[in-house]
Amino acid sequence: MSSDTGRLAHGQITHEIIGAFYDVYNALGFGFVESVYANALALTLAKRGVQFERERLLPVRYRDVLVGEFRTDLVVDGKVVVELKAAERIVAAHESQLLNYLRSSGLSVGLILNFGPSATKRRLIWTGNRIDVSDMNG
Repeated sequence: MSSDTGRLAHGQITHEIIGAFYDVYNALGFGFVESVYANALALTLAKRGVQFERERLLPVRYRDVLVGEFRTDLVVDGKVVVELKAAERIVAAHESQLLNYLRSSGLSVGLILNFGPSATKRRLIWTGNRIDVSDMNG
């Protein structure tokens, strides 16, 4: 991890999550369904002593009326929404999904972790009026 860990919003938490992500990816590789990776990541985070919730239910409101709800894959330490994928690559629809999760949860930092042919990750920060996307690969 770069020396920027301390300066990034929730940098230490995202550092732990990404470390766990690579532990799982290196052990399991590519080709399983998302739920297998979710289970393995949960075990790895728990072993590292990282607090998290799986499948937190979030409301969707339209004009202050509840119109639905959805479940996040993980919320880590009550601060970072994690969306897991097992896809060829991260696409705009994945970013939109995470952005909606951030808006609905009131949280500002999210990670997309893709257990695809190559391990990829993307960080989104929602400031309330704009989104910053960081491709964290390479």
